[in-house]
Amino acid sequence: MFAKMDTSKLKLLAFASEIVEFEDGDIVFKSGDSADYAYVIMDGAVDIITETETGPVVTVTLRENQLIGELGLLNNSPRIATLIANGNLRAMKITADMFFRLLRENADVALDVIRMLADKVTTSHARVESLQQQLSHQGND
Repeated sequence: MFAKMDTSKLKLLAFASEIVEFEDGDIVFKSGDSADYAYVIMDGAVDIITETETGPVVTVTLRENQLIGELGLLNNSPRIATLIANGNLRAMKITADMFFRLLRENADVALDVIRMLADKVTTSHARVESLQQQLSHQGND
């Protein structure tokens, strides 16, 4: 995502961001939390957990180089899911101000964020269809 950025802007990002680490099972953020940061996964993975009538369900696992938490920033709304570290996780924590600055000043970064969001929507849609089929088959049994 940052490969096409100028060196000076990369230095600013490094200076303005924070490296955070989570252990397996740690909560990165909870559904309903305020969205103050986005994260880029540097090492490890996170599970996106959605609450259902039958309990929490892992809807997707995101891995290295994935952006997480950007939707709440873009919508200016609380988190819509809980994210839990799947194994040890190291991520770059980016403030909302820095995130929006990156988007405004770097068309390539903004396009990459759009592509990542489109991929997440596509993956989520496929997961919902799969779950609907499973529920349909269970109802027929």
